Amino acid sequence: MKTLSSFMITMACSFTFMGCKQITRSVEDTFIPKPDPQRVSKPAPVQQAIDSITGRAIMQMQDQLTTALSKVHVTAHRSKAVKRKDFLINTRALKKAEASLRNLPQYRGKEIFIYQSVHFYDNGSISIMLRHPENPDYVDSYEYQNGIWSAPKPEQLSVNADIDNRSVSLDEVDFTSIANITRLYNQKAAQIEGAKPTTSAYMVVWDKVVRWYPTTINGTRERYSIQFNTDGTLKDFRRD
Repeated sequence: MKTLSSFMITMACSFTFMGCKQITRSVEDTFIPKPDPQRVSKPAPVQQAIDSITGRAIMQMQDQLTTALSKVHVTAHRSKAVKRKDFLINTRALKKAEASLRNLPQYRGKEIFIYQSVHFYDNGSISIMLRHPENPDYVDSYEYQNGIWSAPKPEQLSVNADIDNRSVSLDEVDFTSIANITRLYNQKAAQIEGAKPTTSAYMVVWDKVVRWYPTTINGTRERYSIQFNTDGTLKDFRRD
């Protein structure tokens, strides 16, 4: 497993120029198995045990891959001018960003669906992918910088992309949750020798379930796992 993890992280960093979204789709198609419609609905005990182990392994790969790809995202955004270091804990600025997104002309009066992920950075920028307002089989990416959302950029998706299961309604996500997550993460990090405060936070959708990142705090001598509820409150914190 350690060798596989190292391979995925190395691959993500080596192919930064391909773009984080393209890397994600490629690895998903390779490593994330698709449901088998011929499978028996109630597997035998041995098969259930195999499924449990496989499921945990897949979740670990998802976490490791998501963390690696996020580092690529952060590296790309560091090249931009840093103007607002407090953006991740600025609830007023986060509310404004969400309100501006909802008021985009193409989405007025329509439900907005986030596809795959949304990334927030301490320099005041946001990267997000949304399902097309007219054709739900299409996805567009948007960038938020200097208080303004960019024009939509069409995303090329794999034929195997499971758009429905990788989407969640914006009504289920509150941008201000990022402020709670950042404060909690930084409070815990301050208590761990060698740990640093986070400069980004992000949300990933797997099987229509929202997961907030970062999920690990690395210190000089210790490593901790941290998980958050959808509203940004603390769900779990423990030493690995």
